[in-house]
Amino acid sequence: MNTPYPTPITPTQTRIGWIGIGVMGGAMVSRLLSAGYFVTVYARNPSKALSLQSQGAHLALSPAHLAEQSDVVFTMLGHPPDVRQIVLSDSGLLSSLNKGAAIVDNTSSHPALAREIFAAARKRGCWAVDAPVSGGDIGAADGKLAIFAGGDSGVVEWLSPLFGILGRVTYVGSAGCGMSCKIANQIAVGGNLLGLSEGLVFAERADLDLKQWMESVKGGAAGSMVMELFGKRMIERDFRPGGFAEYMVKDLGMGVDDEEEEEEGCGVVSLPGAALSKQLFAAMVANGDGKLGTQGLISVIERINNMSR
Repeated sequence: MNTPYPTPITPTQTRIGWIGIGVMGGAMVSRLLSAGYFVTVYARNPSKALSLQSQGAHLALSPAHLAEQSDVVFTMLGHPPDVRQIVLSDSGLLSSLNKGAAIVDNTSSHPALAREIFAAARKRGCWAVDAPVSGGDIGAADGKLAIFAGGDSGVVEWLSPLFGILGRVTYVGSAGCGMSCKIANQIAVGGNLLGLSEGLVFAERADLDLKQWMESVKGGAAGSMVMELFGKRMIERDFRPGGFAEYMVKDLGMGVDDEEEEEEGCGVVSLPGAALSKQLFAAMVANGDGKLGTQGLISVIERINNMSR
């Protein structure tokens, strides 16, 4: 295998660092710990790491401290500015990362930032892979995430034992392509969530049994992974987050309002469906529901139809 790494990825030889231990990140760390890897985590609020520490995780005092003792560092953060601060600041990960080490950013972030991080990492003799994921909290817990990897193909191959614990990785191209793939994924997910929300609202107004309706259509063209993951939750009003609604506004905005990509000559496409999805998720945030799961989009359609609960 033609990679710059002479040492294979194994639980006995590879030290993992992780920053971002929320609903998704915490579940992903748990899987790595269960596979026997030595994992060090950093949390601004150390109490949030207690559950992972009980599973064997170690706690770092700072991102730089974590970087010093890691061969591969994963980040799973909220927004691109968070990634920039944690990775590129004077006291960030790259300031202390050992040569030959790699940063894997699982955040849904900006393609241009991923390219910037890749270039900065190479200048230090390190590597960076942008590898956002899809599959929600269930996929994270079950190790069935779809992982979209951008960067050096050899490095992605080298990291494949770790990706295999978390889900199924697809190499999608050079630095930034992983993030672009995730944005396109979110455009499709947003449209599916909107269609499912409207289908459920219409079915309810037509006095159909919602569970029966979903069972009857999920095997046809209307069926989707979105329906599998979120249909029952919508019916049961279970809006606990696998991914926050406010993050969908961010993700869709990177596709709909991507002025930075236009300035780099990449162009901006017209996405009327994504623009509508973004507007509706923004309404959910305006209603005070930004921290609910994306399946809570149905609440916006219900409000429009005076069906608020």
